[in-house]
Amino acid sequence: MATKILTVEDDERIRSAVKLAFEEEGWDVSEAGTGEEALAKFSLELPDVVLIDIMLPGIDGFEVCRALRRESDVPIIMVTARADTHDVVAGLEAGADDYLTKPFAPKELSARIRAMLRRARNSDGQTLQRIKVGDLEISPEEGIVLKGEEEVHLTKTEFKLLVELAGQPGKVFSREVLLERVWGYDYFGDGRLVDVHVRRLRTKIEPDAANPRYVVTSRGMGYKLQP
Repeated sequence: MATKILTVEDDERIRSAVKLAFEEEGWDVSEAGTGEEALAKFSLELPDVVLIDIMLPGIDGFEVCRALRRESDVPIIMVTARADTHDVVAGLEAGADDYLTKPFAPKELSARIRAMLRRARNSDGQTLQRIKVGDLEISPEEGIVLKGEEEVHLTKTEFKLLVELAGQPGKVFSREVLLERVWGYDYFGDGRLVDVHVRRLRTKIEPDAANPRYVVTSRGMGYKLQP
């Protein structure tokens, strides 16, 4: 079955260029020009990846992303016309897995989506045993995290990040290493992806996100899972 991509963009020229690039990859492309249309199509078509422009008529891209996150952990890329930190962080905080700044090369976008699909399908073949840290229990093979007796809902990216850290408790992972292992990115990665996802992860697994017990920062070096 072909990969399905939902593109949410009000500029018809951009939608056409993106659709052409995606179809060259052999993917099925669905298009939406508004946030309302995107939410309706998502429920009907259940795409594998969603590409959302921030500036949309009606419901903006942030709210579309938040709405999708309430019902799905589908990989999401936000598109912004500005590279400033506020838009980028706001998009990631809304639940996006990655972002891209206009203007962008369709081939770069395709490369990022291929990396996302590899992660979502666990194509690295890595096998890890169940891991217990404090009151956290991580089951990499089952895709489950328990906090005490309660299951914690993580997105695919958040879960992959936690599993990478948990694979070697106490080891410090730099942002560059995490970008490569979790996002599959090297030269076009952005350390803000790591920082915001760590912050989101902490809000879900930590007793006190402001004073993390599990995912801790090694200043100037990166992050580690405290054993």
